[in-house]
Amino acid sequence: MASSSAATEQKKMLILKSSDGEEFELEESIAVQCGTIKNIVEEDFSHIPLPNVDAKTLSKIIEYMKKHAETDSNEEEIKDFDKKFVQGTINDLYELVLAANYLHNSGLMDLLCQSIADRIKNKSVKAVREIFNVTNDFTPEEEEEVRKEHLWAHEEGEFDESLD
Repeated sequence: MASSSAATEQKKMLILKSSDGEEFELEESIAVQCGTIKNIVEEDFSHIPLPNVDAKTLSKIIEYMKKHAETDSNEEEIKDFDKKFVQGTINDLYELVLAANYLHNSGLMDLLCQSIADRIKNKSVKAVREIFNVTNDFTPEEEEEVRKEHLWAHEEGEFDESLD
């Protein structure tokens, strides 16, 4: 009796090593969702150092990739997962954006950037500066000039001053 090669075929596993030395074992078929990892795998490496991604962030990204690789997840389950995945602080999302960008995971980048955009929608300039820790380098006169040039952006009235 012939056995099915698909049933006995071993899944190729990769070792991903975070910047802080923690190692994660992950199926190649899941890991290659990230362009950076895919390129390294094409060079026939199975131990992949990721010097720009810490263990906490890599763990979250692996969780995302596993869920998006599940063939039995329906669209609604993925949407629910994604909604929960982006809950957290702006700093948490920022770390994930940096890692997703480094890893070239466009699906995750799209999700994270949309979530951040949704959070800062209708925020005041002051609130956005504080959220992203941006120093205001405009003089009051320069800031007033920019406001006059872009009145359309301020037509909706009051903006949200909260930092969450």
